[in-house]
Amino acid sequence: MAITALIIDDEELAREELKYLLDSEGGVDVLAQGTNGIEAVDLIRTHKPDVVFLDVQMPGLDGFAVLKKLLDRDHKEPLPQIIFATAYDQYAVRAFDVNAIDYLLKPFERTRVLQALDRARIRLQEIEPAPFSGDTRIGELLRLIEQQQQPQRSHSGKIVLQAHGRLLLVDQKDICFASIDEGIISVVTPTIEGHSKCRTLEELLDLLEPAVFWRAHRSYVVNINHIKEVVPWFKSSYQLRMDDKKQTEIPVSRAQTRRLRELFKL
Repeated sequence: MAITALIIDDEELAREELKYLLDSEGGVDVLAQGTNGIEAVDLIRTHKPDVVFLDVQMPGLDGFAVLKKLLDRDHKEPLPQIIFATAYDQYAVRAFDVNAIDYLLKPFERTRVLQALDRARIRLQEIEPAPFSGDTRIGELLRLIEQQQQPQRSHSGKIVLQAHGRLLLVDQKDICFASIDEGIISVVTPTIEGHSKCRTLEELLDLLEPAVFWRAHRSYVVNINHIKEVVPWFKSSYQLRMDDKKQTEIPVSRAQTRRLRELFKL
């Protein structure tokens, strides 16, 4: 009987490469593919696969956040076998190499993929699935990962953005604004628009210079040096017209109106 699997990765080439390797091996039925963590949670709950090939770094919810969300909400359903995928050695920590967990480094090697599949088959045959909430090994792993992934607060001059299948280094001073929608953070500069690997705007703000970047709204962070115009709006509210190509208008929340007036002496 074939193993059922999901592939979750925000890089199309990585998904295609892994799908090709699994198809050529045989005995694996790839039920669906997803491009981000939000899709991952929905697909896992819908298809209940045996194995999930889960990218570590994705916009919005990363691989670790997907596991956390499943652990938090699903108390009775068994946890599928999770095989992490990552392009970065720093995430291939020893903690991955515990029961019910494996990892693959990109670009994928055929022998390593087959090894991970063999481990998954053994686990599926020998171990009765445990409910999410009772899997102490997974909980311990997540705690270890959290300790190793504390937000960097150095406020370095560069931010990494994913755009057009590439990882670009962008100067903070060039960032016009960032926004979050359905867990995915978009970052806009005068010339490009990309996605941040951060999971929340709070996490992104930890990387940015606090004297320059301002949380004007719960869904927006703006660079005050890229505000082109302050536009009066309804009921003593305001919008900010930015200097990006689209001259995007960003709402200012009522809670931040006072801060706006202080910034620009309105």
